[in-house]
Amino acid sequence: MLKRFDEDPSFLEYGSEEIVIPYISPVDGKPHRYFVDFYVKMISKQGVIKKYIVEVKPLSQTMPPKPKSRLTPAYLKECQTYAVNQAKWTAAKKFAEYNKIEFIVMTEKEIYG
Repeated sequence: MLKRFDEDPSFLEYGSEEIVIPYISPVDGKPHRYFVDFYVKMISKQGVIKKYIVEVKPLSQTMPPKPKSRLTPAYLKECQTYAVNQAKWTAAKKFAEYNKIEFIVMTEKEIYG
């Protein structure tokens, strides 16, 4: 992804894991720090400058796990991962709104079409 940022002139600025957002983990109830994958500043074809914070995740981690008949360790881990991601993204949306930027989650679907 960084190569794309370097090659596309519409990307004015970018950084990796530069923005840190506090959140409370639903797993342990404690404060943690969320390092968002990317900060991007772009200019559209119409000349409008937009700022984004971008998280890149596998599509499977963006959807609630499908209920299983047995509570296996793997299933419980999927549930925890999803819950933590939701807490991070809720905090990121609030941060983005406050700072007048947009928060987006990208998956392989958006990256590879």
